[in-house]
Amino acid sequence: MRFYTQEDTSAFDNVRFLHIKAAKAGHLFTITLSRPEKRNAFTPTMAEEITFALAYAHYEVEIRCIVLKAEGSVFCAGADLNAFHDASADTLNPGLPTIREQVRLGDAFNDLLKPCIAQVEGPVLAGGFLIICGCTFVFSVPEASFSLPEVKRGIWPMQVMASLLPIMSQRKILEMSIMGKAYSGAEALEMGLVTHLAEKVSIEAEVNTIAAQICNSAPLAIQSGIKGLRELHKVHHNEQHIFLKSELNKLLQTEDAKEGALAFKEKREPVWKGK
Repeated sequence: MRFYTQEDTSAFDNVRFLHIKAAKAGHLFTITLSRPEKRNAFTPTMAEEITFALAYAHYEVEIRCIVLKAEGSVFCAGADLNAFHDASADTLNPGLPTIREQVRLGDAFNDLLKPCIAQVEGPVLAGGFLIICGCTFVFSVPEASFSLPEVKRGIWPMQVMASLLPIMSQRKILEMSIMGKAYSGAEALEMGLVTHLAEKVSIEAEVNTIAAQICNSAPLAIQSGIKGLRELHKVHHNEQHIFLKSELNKLLQTEDAKEGALAFKEKREPVWKGK
């Protein structure tokens, strides 16, 4: 990852977060946005905390799935513009290792090669899209809303466009950005921004169910698949099948691939090592 090295994340257990909560249980890692009094709008420091937690999840072999949720009535109101424009309005976290590049949440999620599930139970606005677009799955309650209101403030969701482009058409991105209106959970599902709708009483159980399924699947295969898909756009169209066959050949040589074949032959559950 470009923002933190594996050595940087070795100090994870000693870091006390100011604006998020992080918890590991077995193969599952949960990140909770915890700035509800500011509608979970992220400051530069909060963005660095999220990025550091993602880096830890990326490097930690035991972690196979990440769930991202939020405290309070709003999932994320985007960037706290006051803190981004006035450094004195941002409370620094001295316990965080020094970040290697200026924080960019879109790139932080792009660097994560593990499945991530967003559990959305409130509105998502502006830069909050950087978080949900970076997740593999987005579970949302029907009453949640999704909006890019920047144009009403004389600005534009510039970085959000890069995160949205793999998900929806340029026309729809422009519509959302120009109109600045709020879309319902059902509309977000139709656009592909949300992957699953779930009622508030069941959303946590549904997220936990799919997270458990992910944690029981071959971790190295999933990471290799995500990596291959992320890199595919860099490969010339005529070379894409060659590239992917090469990636498959590498995967076939792993301990997990051999264990998967043996477990199938022996009619038992495989024991994954991530190797």
